[in-house]
Amino acid sequence: MAALDAAFVKRAALECGFHKAGVARAGPLDPGPLDRFLSRGYQADMAWLRTQRDVRLDPTKLLPGARSVVALAVGYAAPGLAAPERGGGRVARYARGRDYHAVLKKKLKALRARIAERDPEARSFAGADLGPIMEKAWAARAGIGWIGKNGCLLTADLGSWVLLAALILDRELEPDEPHPERCGSCAACLEACPTAAIPEPGLVDARRCLSYWTIERRGDVPEDVAARLGPWAFGCDDCQTVCPWNLAARERCDPELRARPEQAALDLDALLRLTEDEYRARFYGTALARARYEGLVRNAALAAAQAGDPRRAPLLRALLDSPFEGVRAAARFALGRLEGAGRDEPH
Repeated sequence: MAALDAAFVKRAALECGFHKAGVARAGPLDPGPLDRFLSRGYQADMAWLRTQRDVRLDPTKLLPGARSVVALAVGYAAPGLAAPERGGGRVARYARGRDYHAVLKKKLKALRARIAERDPEARSFAGADLGPIMEKAWAARAGIGWIGKNGCLLTADLGSWVLLAALILDRELEPDEPHPERCGSCAACLEACPTAAIPEPGLVDARRCLSYWTIERRGDVPEDVAARLGPWAFGCDDCQTVCPWNLAARERCDPELRARPEQAALDLDALLRLTEDEYRARFYGTALARARYEGLVRNAALAAAQAGDPRRAPLLRALLDSPFEGVRAAARFALGRLEGAGRDEPH
């Protein structure tokens, strides 16, 4: 039986549906970037980022005897990604198809099976955004790309339109060279952020990031953030869409990640009327479920405030009786905006 080597693992990864694969030695990561992030409170209320600090920085805490980390990426850039019509709720590109966690998990399972066929004694630990693995840091160390000024992993051909996974192995594999940084003097992403959530290159302050507020946040959204939400109903791509590497990125998308018509943009009226049963039927199995029922309805109310259509006022008033404070607060904010706009119109 042939020995397990880097060439086999990377070839197997591509055959299992990953678009990129690289290898890094499983030594401790530089704690500097994570510690700066945590020391400034940029994690907001995502407490797990602090409690899992040591595990995130040292792969041997996840897999004793770890020797290599295989960094993996799947592209999700596809045609037909134009902005939704005015008045619709915009969805971050990665969330417009099937839940990427399930897609990457299936590919990781296939890759681990291929490795087990070659080396039955090999032990591994796999993660795709659900485990305490710093996939971006490993992808940069393994030569897949570099971490851009907006904190996203950038690749030379697919831009940052990639989803990442990692496989820790207890086998010594030949490592790839880390990828050089190629952002240069460009600062387009910093300037494009609607809430100035990137105070310095590579560090994102979740306390101002629209992706955090529309996806991770439970409860109400502060008015100063809500006022800058724009049309976003789930996530935000503003710092990515202006990136020169993304403007020139190759269109390559896993079939399961292709945008579904009903997820490319969200009907705000339908979301404002959404019931919890409808939420479960429509959004389970998609990344949009991460925001939960009350988060999606809250986001729709905030997006409706930005859209400015007074015909939505009755739908918003109905939400004032919601059992969720975040929804009630968003409805009050939206109604205040719509009623204020109505008073400003000439008679």
